[in-house]
Amino acid sequence: MEYSLEIDGAPETIPGGTGVLLLHPSTGETDRIDTDFLKTDTDNFLVISTRTTAREVKQKLEYYDVDEKRAEILDTLSIERGYSRRTSDTVHYVAAPDDVDGIIDHIDGFLEAHDGKLRISFDSVTELAYYAGDDEALETVERILELLDEHDAVGLFHVSEEPHDESLVEDFRDLFSGTIDLDEDGSIDADF
Repeated sequence: MEYSLEIDGAPETIPGGTGVLLLHPSTGETDRIDTDFLKTDTDNFLVISTRTTAREVKQKLEYYDVDEKRAEILDTLSIERGYSRRTSDTVHYVAAPDDVDGIIDHIDGFLEAHDGKLRISFDSVTELAYYAGDDEALETVERILELLDEHDAVGLFHVSEEPHDESLVEDFRDLFSGTIDLDEDGSIDADF
């Protein structure tokens, strides 16, 4: 299955099973790229958020005019931070951002439960590494990429370069068949 991409400098399509790394500065404006990725050529999508709450994800989707009826959100922050939360058919929670098995189980369940063109956005792997450690973050990404391949789905994985050693950024780069580099000025360099 081929998926359309509407990201400057990237190929027009990518095959199912592809993971795309979004490298960005910590102040980078990633929402536009993320929402363009999610709303193009998609039947259902899942946003795994280790950086913001489900409420903030919903606001982002609404602001960028993404069809929320196709959205599912996995909030990893609200329980740990003691925020109020409302589980629904489309909003789910795990205990903390380092609950890797809970995150993986939810992604697997989402991919099993839906047919058609499926996308996931993991925002952000940097936050996962902060909570769970670098090795655990790398292993988690590998596990998710295997699920994408198994289910012919695609994913976008956010990594902020600044907090990580260069060697770790290179380790992340090596896992992906496509990388989008977002610069401070908003320009994009895509390598597929």
